[in-house]
Amino acid sequence: MKSILIHKLSIYIIPFFLGVFTSFSLPPYNFLIINFVTFPFLLYFLIYNFKKSKWILFKIGWLFGFGYFVSNLYWITNALTFEEIFKPLIPFALILIPLFLGIFYGFGTLICSFFNLEKNFSTILIFSTIFSLIEYIRGFVLGGFPWNMIVYSWTNYLNHIQILSLVGTYSFNLISITIFLLPFLIFFKKEIKLKVFTVLLLLFMLICNGFYGYIKIKNDEKLYTELKDFKIKIVSPKISINRFFQPDNEGAIIEELIKLSNPNNLDKTIFVFPEGALAGVNLNKLKTFKEIFLKKFSEKHKIIMGINTEKKVENSFKIYNSMVILDNELNLISEYNKIKLVPFGEFLPFENFFKKFGLKKVGYGYQSFSVGNERKPISFGFNNLNFIPLICYEIIYSGKISLLQDEANFIINISEDGWFGESIGPHQHFSHTIFRAIEEGKNIIRSTNNGISAYIDSNGIVISKLESTKKGVIEINNYKKFNETLFSKFGNKIFFYIILFYVITIFLIKRWENK
Repeated sequence: MKSILIHKLSIYIIPFFLGVFTSFSLPPYNFLIINFVTFPFLLYFLIYNFKKSKWILFKIGWLFGFGYFVSNLYWITNALTFEEIFKPLIPFALILIPLFLGIFYGFGTLICSFFNLEKNFSTILIFSTIFSLIEYIRGFVLGGFPWNMIVYSWTNYLNHIQILSLVGTYSFNLISITIFLLPFLIFFKKEIKLKVFTVLLLLFMLICNGFYGYIKIKNDEKLYTELKDFKIKIVSPKISINRFFQPDNEGAIIEELIKLSNPNNLDKTIFVFPEGALAGVNLNKLKTFKEIFLKKFSEKHKIIMGINTEKKVENSFKIYNSMVILDNELNLISEYNKIKLVPFGEFLPFENFFKKFGLKKVGYGYQSFSVGNERKPISFGFNNLNFIPLICYEIIYSGKISLLQDEANFIINISEDGWFGESIGPHQHFSHTIFRAIEEGKNIIRSTNNGISAYIDSNGIVISKLESTKKGVIEINNYKKFNETLFSKFGNKIFFYIILFYVITIFLIKRWENK
């Protein structure tokens, strides 16, 4: 009786803790080696329970996902602590979001149950293919939330992630799962020859990938060039998130931004301010501070900042979360309105229904933001250089930048990560920035208020960085010329070509294994 109870409990306990341990491979912990243990044991546990009900196999994946996400997304609940109306929702957000995301992994293990899972190489490829397709789907369903894919555990291994420039994040996620699963054959197969072959294959894949990355980084050093006639300043003020609920301190915040910027009237300079520094101030209201800007900035200056903009549509106003370029007189030169909005953070799904119960979006203001029409490259106004605008959350979407603009020199990402406090969240957010830089072959200028501000080159190398607790300015005097990557040319089409390769390989290996 006792052994039966222990066995039943293991169905719940083992996959849950395998998921928890796996989460420590992600930033900021970066214990990559954990994946070489947790994934083989997860696969073994699936095979061990393979002949039982499909519901049990679903639960294994679901609980693995729940353990994984509950331990790496708990920081989301910090955004609910600023207003009393949201505090009762904290326990639900803490549990329900990971439970929902875990369902994707549950469906993954359920699909695996339709294949004959055995302790062989084809099973590794089958599991890798299904798991990576599930991760891809997770990035699109209900707007998508591709946060913390397993592949981000490679963040600190720059040589190994240069392959992103060829295949992108989803494809490398597939390859990574395969790599992490290879020790399964070492741990659970008796044949010495197979163990030796697996070790050699694993070393071969790691060494080849690392060597490619090393050569790529070395060769790309010659692409650096100086910014001619102007410079860029990333301004990171670290103004308290409480400003969203104290909207009458705009003058003090502007003074702080100007003080940090330290503009020199003789130097052509672009100043990049973060998202939401001026909470509650739209573009029209900002112009009431025109005299202050005129005193400190000259016609040689351009200001890029995140701010709310309004447009009248019929008898109502639409509000946008925008990135704008302004001159020293606060005239609007160019504008980008955010396309990918954060559910509940920037808009309230089923808004008319939830408003009846007194609910609103998390953060400042009651009205939801509207979705922008399109993302276009924006010119700096100096030296024919331009950039692709991404606001906050938009940086996490792989393949959404590709094909947009072949000749863009930079990506500018502005953000406010203060909603998540001094948690692991800002570190995870930052890791996505490194991946986008390598995929697209573009330098990234990242300005955050509370979060990690940085200048990152097209190989994901962090040239300059300000941690989430430090305010200051990063001055940019050079950049790496745009070098088109294979991924920036073809995007996530490559992922499906690699999936096809895996399917063909599975078929061939299956035939060989069945001889």
